[in-house]
Formats: sequence, C-alpha cells, structure tokens
Amino acid sequence: MESLFSHMVNSMHAEDVKILMKQSSGKNVISFAGGMPNNDLFPVQQIDEIYGTLPLDLKKLSFQYGPTSGYPPLVRSIEKYLRKKGLPVDENKTLVTTGSLQAISIITQEFVNKGDVILTENPCFVGALTVFETYGADIQGIPIDEHGIKIDALKKKIRSLDKTPKFLYVTPNYHNPAGIIYTPERKKELIETLSGTGIILLEDDAYNDLYFKVEEKYLTKPMISYTSKDVEIIYTGSFSKILGPGFRLGYMLASPYIYEKAENIKQALDACTSNLTQILANEFMEQGKLEPYLEFLRKEYSGRKELIQNSLKKYMPEEITWNEPKGGFYVWLDLPERMNSTDIFKESLKKGVVFVTGRTFDPKSTKDDCLRLSFSNMPKEDIEKGVEILSDAIRKKM
Repeated sequence: MESLFSHMVNSMHAEDVKILMKQSSGKNVISFAGGMPNNDLFPVQQIDEIYGTLPLDLKKLSFQYGPTSGYPPLVRSIEKYLRKKGLPVDENKTLVTTGSLQAISIITQEFVNKGDVILTENPCFVGALTVFETYGADIQGIPIDEHGIKIDALKKKIRSLDKTPKFLYVTPNYHNPAGIIYTPERKKELIETLSGTGIILLEDDAYNDLYFKVEEKYLTKPMISYTSKDVEIIYTGSFSKILGPGFRLGYMLASPYIYEKAENIKQALDACTSNLTQILANEFMEQGKLEPYLEFLRKEYSGRKELIQNSLKKYMPEEITWNEPKGGFYVWLDLPERMNSTDIFKESLKKGVVFVTGRTFDPKSTKDDCLRLSFSNMPKEDIEKGVEILSDAIRKKM
C-alpha cells in the first residue's frame, strides 16, 4: 500500500501541525500552543447583525458558487484597504484565497518542481514549511536576529547554491514564531540583496494590523510598497487573525502574469472561496466595522502581552532570554544550548501546560534550543499560572 502514495504525503512538518492543532484545542490544559485568536474575542454579534440585515438576493448569492478570483465587491474592498497602506494595488492584481496558506500553496505549485530550492527564515512558520515539503522543495533556512533575516548569512547561502532559489519566504511583521518585526533598514537591505538575483520575494503579512503602539505602526510598512523594479514581490495577507480563522479568507497581491497562472491553479484546487464568508467580510469592511474591531484587538493583545512579559520576568530562570514583541501573538524563548524544548515539553505536560517546541519551526526539524509561547488564545487568568508551571519545568531540566 505504501508504494501507492505520492511523494506529496511525506512532509516532516505535517505531523507537527496535527499535533499543534490538537494541543491548541485540548481540554484541561493551559495552552500556549495555539497561534489563534481567543473565541471570546470574535465579533459574533456584529456578524449576526450583518447577516440578519442582508437583502434576500444577497443571502441567496452567499450560498452559490462565485468567481475563482473572488467576490468582486470584496476584491474592491481589499484593494481599498491595501491602497490605504501604500501598497501598489494598481500595478498588481488581487486574488482572494481560502486562507493565506492557500495563497502560499498556490505560489509554491506555480513555481516549484521537486528538488527546487526555496529559501526561508529559520525559524519559519510551520504551515509554510509543510507546504514546501509537500511539493518536494529543497528548503534552505537562513537565521534571523532581532532585526530580521541575517543579510550576511543570506548572501553566503545564495553564493553557495548551485542553482537559483525560486523564492525567499519571509514573515517580516510580528514574525511567526519569533515575534520580531523587521526594521525598515533590514527590509531595505533584503530588497537590495535580492535585486538582480532573479529570486522572488514571498512576503507573508498576516499580522500587519496587530501593532501595540500607534507610534510604531510605521514599522509595519510592507516591502512590496518599497520602490523596487528589480525584485518580484508577491504579497499575501489574511483575515484569520483580524476577523476569524473560520472565515478561511486570505488574499495575494501579485503582478498580472503571476496572478493569471495563480488563478488557474486556484480554480483547479477549489473552484472558488466561500461566497458566504466573502460577503460577510465585505459587509464588515464596507460598514466601517473593521477598524473599531482592530482597535479592540490591539488593546486586548497588548494587555495579554504585558501579562506574559511580567510573568516571565517574575518566574523564569535568569539563563532564559526572550523577546518583547511590538505586536502579534508570540514570545520566543531562547534556551541554553545544553537544553532542548522537547524535554521541557514532556515535563510541563505533566502539569497541564503545553507550548510549541523549537524544532517544529526549523526547516530541518533539528534545532530545539528555543520554544514559542502564544498569548493570544488562552484565558488571561491562566497566563501567570502557565508561565509559573513552565518555569518550574525548565528548572527541572537545567
């Protein structure tokens, strides 16, 4: 039977994703695992009101197939939203996708044959790693620091390769899992490094709106909005972190030539994204509900960030270091080299606390002297207790 399966089922990280989703929804545990919003934060009442007041014809349309490219009013709303951020909407085309992970999958299918090289950050979003492995890519990870991908390491890697990588995948704003945000200087350096190499930049920007301080909003400027004709940039975004993962809505912004082939691939994958969720999301945006909701989320996540930072300072051994994120969902803990997060996970699980191990985000699934804590999904009252238990588990393994 095993011989019947294609190579596409052999992803090292697919099992990690399954375990991650199980841990995120486990009962009777304090979970720092889930990189998702808390159920109590969803705009349920607003969505109820929107659907209840939709004209009958629009309700009927919401049950129907729609254009592969996306529900046209939502496409226009997304483009208006992106134009306000300074993105080059008019020179590119927008494709609505079933979550931003589908956009990443479409781009991979469009460009990658088995054995082709893809560059990623290390650590890297595990969902993207799973996609890249599924299509048989040779994934080459580049280390990051607190300012972004290490440019010298990127240049060295490019020089060392026998063939040109198809693209570099990055999550520059409130990185998953590391929680960092690229500095403007590092973003410019990255574009300069890729200039003239023929390497596409795939910019995944799911957390862009979740900054904690309005005076730091300028840091979130996407790289696709920087002037550069020498680098092909594909931009992906998502409603999962700013409206709800269950909507399964994402989008990509790409040049017309890339867009055309991407639309063909999407048509073969699912024909179209759900009209129901597209119509609801469009009404949410057009009725002016998105920005007030984002302001609510920023305050909520900022408060949670303060709770976990204070708890880490209170309980963590002094040998453990971590970042203080400026936005997003994540805190990234660095452990002494002699320790590994898998052993710590086994210990903390005994006391009912789970997180995501560092090796989950390593393209080679080996580097394990770090771990990710998500503060977005769990009840606020569990944060301090969870950090205390985790800290005790770390001490036992030191």
